[in-house]
Order: sequence, then C-alpha cells, then structure tokens
Amino acid sequence: MTSLLEGAKKLVSRGSDLGARVAGLEAAVQQARGRLDDALVDEGQAVVDRASSRLRLSAEHTVIALAGATGSGKSSTFNALTGLELSAVGVRRPTTSWATACVWGRDGAEELLEWLGIPSRHQVTRDSMLDTGREDRRLNGTVLLDLPDHDSTEVSHHLEVDRLVKLADVLVWVLDPQKYADAAVHDRYLKPLAGHAGIMIVVLNHIDTVAPDRRDAMVADVRRLLDADGLGEVKVLPISAREDLGLNALKDELAKRVAGKKATKSRLEADVKAVAESLSAASGTGRAASPTKERVAELENAFADAAGVPIVVDAVESSTRIRAGRATGWPVTSWISKLKPDPLKRLHLDLGKEGRALTRASRTSIPQATKVQRARVDAAVRGVADEVGSGLTEPWRTAVRNASVSNNERIGDELDTALAGTDLGVAKLPWWASTVRVLQWLLILTALAGGIWLGVLAVMAYLRMPEPPTPDLAGFPIPTLMLIGGVLLGIVLALFCKVLVSLTARSRARAADKGLRGQIRGISQNLVIQPIEGELDAYGRVREGLATALR
Repeated sequence: MTSLLEGAKKLVSRGSDLGARVAGLEAAVQQARGRLDDALVDEGQAVVDRASSRLRLSAEHTVIALAGATGSGKSSTFNALTGLELSAVGVRRPTTSWATACVWGRDGAEELLEWLGIPSRHQVTRDSMLDTGREDRRLNGTVLLDLPDHDSTEVSHHLEVDRLVKLADVLVWVLDPQKYADAAVHDRYLKPLAGHAGIMIVVLNHIDTVAPDRRDAMVADVRRLLDADGLGEVKVLPISAREDLGLNALKDELAKRVAGKKATKSRLEADVKAVAESLSAASGTGRAASPTKERVAELENAFADAAGVPIVVDAVESSTRIRAGRATGWPVTSWISKLKPDPLKRLHLDLGKEGRALTRASRTSIPQATKVQRARVDAAVRGVADEVGSGLTEPWRTAVRNASVSNNERIGDELDTALAGTDLGVAKLPWWASTVRVLQWLLILTALAGGIWLGVLAVMAYLRMPEPPTPDLAGFPIPTLMLIGGVLLGIVLALFCKVLVSLTARSRARAADKGLRGQIRGISQNLVIQPIEGELDAYGRVREGLATALR
C-alpha cells in the first residue's frame, strides 16, 4: 500500500488520489471474491495488479501503442514516426507475434520494457541511432509500440494485441479508408474501450488515396461511427504515412500527451473506473436491512422448539414439584413420591456442577426434532436471510442465504450441548423447605408422643391400675390434642406448602426457560446472525472500496 501510493506520487501531480483509488479497488476485489462473478472479480484483480505494477515503474516514459488491421499502414506510420525503417511493411511483414518497441530516452525504461514483455531483439533506442542530427525530440520520454495486426489469422497475434492494449498508456488506432467501418475493430476493441476515450487517438491513414473532395466526408463518417461507439471525445486525424501528410499533427498530439505526463494516470484511472463501475453494477447500491425483532424472535423460538426447550421447562417444573413436595409434604405419605421418576434425570439433563461434568460426555435424551420442527427452523433462517437481503442484488442475496445456512449441520449438536450444559437451578431445594421439613417431623413426633401417651393411659385403665392425672387444655386432654393436632397441623402444613411448591416450580420453570433461551439466543447469533453480518460487513467494505475507486 505504501509503495503503491509512493508510485502514484511520482507518476502524477501532487494531490492525486490514484494510489488510494487502486487500493480501494483492491479492498473491494478482496471482499467480493467468492460473492460476485469470478470473471468480473478476476478482471478487477488484474487491473489492480497492472496498476500497482505500473505505479512502481518509470514515470518519465509514456507507452504509446499503434494498433490496426492488416493493410492499415500501421507499420508505415510507426516507421514515419520513428524516422527509421524498423517495422517491415506489406508483403515483407514478418509473421512474428512480437511487438516492436522504439524508445526515446533509454534511462529508466528497461524495467518498463521488461514489464511490457518486449524481447530485447525487438527493442530500439531512438537516441542511440546514428542520425541524431535528424532526431525529433518532441517524443522524448516515449515508448512507441508497433503491435501485430489485430485481424491476423495467427492466434498468437490476437493474444499479443489484447495483452498490450491493456498495458499501453495511449492507444493509437490506425484505420484505412477501405476497412475503417470493419466490425472486427469496433466490436472487439473500440466499443469495449468507450470509457478510455481520453487515452485514445484514431488515425485515418492512406488519406492520399481518397479524392480530396471526399476526405472531409470520410473523416465525418469515421467520426459518426466513433460517436456510436461512445467515443465522441476521441480525436480523428487523417494522415498519409507514405506521403507524409498530417504526420506533424499526429506528432504534436502525441508530444502533447507525452509532455503532460498525465497519460499513464489517465489510463490507470480509466481502467480502475471501468472495472469499478462493472463491479458496482453487479454489487448494487442498495442498503442492507437489519433483521426485525420479530424475525429474530421467530428464529430463536424455532431453535428453542427444535431443541426441546418446552419439554425441558415442563420437566423442570415437574421435577421441582416432586423434589420440593417430597421435602415439605406430610412424611406419612410423602415417601410415595419416591416412586415417581425424576423427569430431568429421565432426560439425562444437568442437575448441577456434577451433573454437567457427566452430561458433557454424552447427549441428552431429549427427543430429536421432528420434520415439522426442522422445517420451522429452515423457514425461520430463510426468513431472516431474505429480509436482510431484500434490498441487495442477487449475488449478495445468494451470499447472505448461503451464509445463513453455512452452519446448519452444527445446529443440532450445539443446541443439545447447550441444554446439557445449562444449570437449570433445580439441584437445591427452596430455602424454606428445610424449615418445613423440621416442622413436619416435629408435628409427627408430637402426634406420635400423644398417641403413645393415650396408649399408655388405655393400658393402665385396662389393667385397672391407678391412672395419674391427665393434664388438659380448655377441657381437652393434652395427649388427645397432641395426637389430633400433630396430624391435622401436619396435613394443613403440607397443603399450604403444596401451594408454595407450585409457585416455586413455576418460578423455576420461568427461570429455566429464560436461561435456556439465553443459550439458544447465543447459538442463533453464532450460527446464523453472525455469518449474515459477516456478509453484510463484506458488502459494506465492497461499497466503501468502490466508492473510493470511483471518487
């Protein structure tokens, strides 16, 4: 990033944000990978790589490429511009697929030529030639390329043209009067480069073969075709390389672009803008919606239902009733509750720290989610994804949907583990249960003592033994009060505690439900919401990067 910005500073004037724009595109491409069309993302990465490489190379040279069809006089134009017979023309043209390069000012150009992929045997340094007296210094700082014919029957020629067209700072399209309307050049090159009008020049060569009274009309017709291609800003220069007509105007135009040192910047900006606009069109500019509370609640409820939370909550309430009822009920009958199985133990659920240590090693015995419950989970997940992605383009909606179901295989195990590891709060009895238990046993002992007392009195009466005086209270014998009172008060206390146990059971059930749903909420966040938010974050970064690239 730092070297890229430094390269941009060397290449263009102060205040340029080209390096930042390339970096913005790079960030967008990285986040778009795997989400937008691969070919489009690859194109964006190729632009980043080209721009980054070019920014590190010579800022003193402008790469100008001459491109044209067979017979357009492209090589003749190249020779006329260089003042040398460097490229063979006509029937003498070689079948090589390599471009020829002529350099004005060799210093600093070696790495640039290497980056362009021009073999040394196809390179010529203009200022090293012997005819320095005739040298035209207007093009100092130029790397002029003569490309292979773009309509050649050799596939290698097409590939070389396509490669160098992407690397040149200025593109000069050489047309001829007979084939200037050929679809091969308009459809394959000119129209797709409509966003690069600022770095292009169109030359109508062999103008000497056209009658003088028809030349303006032909130039106007070329102009019309270019306007239809979206290249209304491109200059059209009629020339004749063979007769030296219009060459000075062409040299002046090229020299102006070389001297301005803005051609490279303009080319890179056009490349970045073109691919950023394509990415932006594919990515869209819609705002992602946050899932509503209702959607999130439905998701959590679906997870809770599939996990068996209602079953566990009912088991907590039943288990609390059994355990607390056993501790606070009338001792004479409370032992019967021991015959009832504990619902939580039957579900293999945690009953405290020791229980958690055991249940972590195995699954619970909660019934597996039914098809209806699984369908509800799927519908809830899909509902959240569809709501979030409603304002996005199809690639991002697909990415959000894929992210929402990316952890589907883990849902069952995560829910089961959460239930098994949650302290349901039933291991300890209510604080008042111990007091009630003591009272119940005191009442039982009181009733037992009263019964024994009455039994002793009955035996003494039967044996006609002298009976000791029996104390009474309000006319009722104390032994009788102890027996009847102990039994009745024990039953009444048991009935009263039954109400307290019911209230406690419902309270613990609510607490268990809250705790379990808290665990479910965390799982739904981790497995569904967070992956979706990850896609939305990527979408935001793509939009931010593209905004930087397009500013």
